[in-house]
Amino acid sequence: MLLCVAKFSATLYNPLMAIVRPIRREPAEPVALHTQAMDNLRFIRSAMESAGSFTAVPGVGGMLMGATALLASFSAHLSRSPRAWLAIWSGEALLALAIGLAFSYRKAVRNGTALLSRPFRRFVLAMVPSVIVGALLTFVLHRAGFNYLLPAVWLLLYGVGVSSGGAFSVRVVPIMGVSFLVVGTVAALGPAGWADWLMAAGFGGLHILFGFVIARYYGG
Repeated sequence: MLLCVAKFSATLYNPLMAIVRPIRREPAEPVALHTQAMDNLRFIRSAMESAGSFTAVPGVGGMLMGATALLASFSAHLSRSPRAWLAIWSGEALLALAIGLAFSYRKAVRNGTALLSRPFRRFVLAMVPSVIVGALLTFVLHRAGFNYLLPAVWLLLYGVGVSSGGAFSVRVVPIMGVSFLVVGTVAALGPAGWADWLMAAGFGGLHILFGFVIARYYGG
């Protein structure tokens, strides 16, 4: 009887032993040296972009923006209606935006850097809220007949945007933003008759002055 039980147990045991396999981890394939080097370069580049600043602020482009703003100030001062005055400055804003983007791209290409880098995105995102608020207030104030308030609003909001974006750019940019805030404060507290001249001083004079500094000391 014991012999039969032993044989039956052996019959069950052998198939199970045939099925069970020892657990072995397949040896991992070695990572090629060039793959490791590329991964390291990507990490270093990402870290440098995150810690870097937006250096493609256009100096020459800023001077050109200032020159067109001076022409716009003169034309707006001679305009015959609030709507014509607003149309002139709206056109100047679009022209200045196009000039700024074109010369930023030109400077980035010349310096061998990517325009759409992380510092550039941060710079833009810091300025976007001021631009959106400025556009909204322009519509509201013009509809209400308060065009005389627009120069102060534009100068102040532009100063806030440039100061905020300047935190991700070269040192002179936040100083330019503060300068716009000063001119905007004068426009808010001064007589309405000063508006066109303060617009010329801010969007014209300050752009030319700081554009020259950036072009001279920060690579064009």
